[in-house]
Order: sequence, then C-alpha cells, then structure tokens
Amino acid sequence: MTTIAARTVSVKLDGEIHSRIRRLADSRSRTPHWLMREAIEKYVEGEEKREAFRQATLVAWHEYQETGLHVTGEEADSWLAKLEDGQDVEPTQCHV
Repeated sequence: MTTIAARTVSVKLDGEIHSRIRRLADSRSRTPHWLMREAIEKYVEGEEKREAFRQATLVAWHEYQETGLHVTGEEADSWLAKLEDGQDVEPTQCHV
C-alpha cells in the first residue's frame, strides 16, 4: 500500500468567501478544509480533462494539415444517427 505525503498549502481568502465556505461546510457537516480539498480536486480534474482534449485537438489538427484526411459534418452526423438507432456500423472512412 502506497502512502501519499500530504503537503500544507496556504491560501489567502477574503472574509466574505471564507464565511461562505464555513457556512457551506457547516450545512454539509464537513470541515472547511474538506470542502476546499474537494473543490480543488474537482477543479484540477476538470482542467486536466480540458487540457487533454485541447492536446488531442491540436494533434488532430496537425494530422489534418499533413494528410488532408477528414469526414464532413454531414457524414459524421449520418454515422452518429445510425449509432443512435442501435445499428452497429463502422465509422465513416476519412477521405481527402
């Protein structure tokens, strides 16, 4: 079993947001510390997913620029509509 060392980090908050966090934590029977950790973890996970999507988009764009291979919006919509209807169809082939 791996133990992850926790590190203490200070964050300066104005009085208003600190009070809001405390009230929210109290209403959920949690500590402000727990609430802030959850919020930071969810934010970081979301940003990591957003960045992974951005990187995949850049790779796809560069690949398109090099090869010219693509499918049109209509072709993609048609394929997706078939999948929605429960048909087991292969993706539309890319073309120039």
